[in-house]
Amino acid sequence: MYNGPCLVADANFDTLMVKLKGFFQNAKANKIESRGTRYQYCDFLVKLGTVTMGPSARGISVEVEYCPCVIPNDCWNLLMEFMQSFMGSHTPGIPSVFGSKHDSTYSPGDTMVQYMELFNKIRKQQQVPVAGIRE
Repeated sequence: MYNGPCLVADANFDTLMVKLKGFFQNAKANKIESRGTRYQYCDFLVKLGTVTMGPSARGISVEVEYCPCVIPNDCWNLLMEFMQSFMGSHTPGIPSVFGSKHDSTYSPGDTMVQYMELFNKIRKQQQVPVAGIRE
């Protein structure tokens, strides 16, 4: 689980970042993002995205939300059943972010932590081990 600082911001955060542009520089080589499409099916919200690192596609993200429920533990079985209907055997287990939050209310920070974990996993897969030199 990620224990570092977590920032939750509204939709206008990007305008603040533009104003701060002169004070920092983005690390373009390490830029990783997920962009895709949002679907609504009854009470479920599904976001499918392509994870890119630089110019290259590195994976797929699937975010599923059951809108009427704010306590994940109360609706986890329903979420699993829904995800299995279209992901089959690729349905993930319970996210590590819920390990310490059994009956807590879900927050946007929880989503951010899950994306951080996904992006870090993808970054680690991209690291190529240095070959040893034999003499």
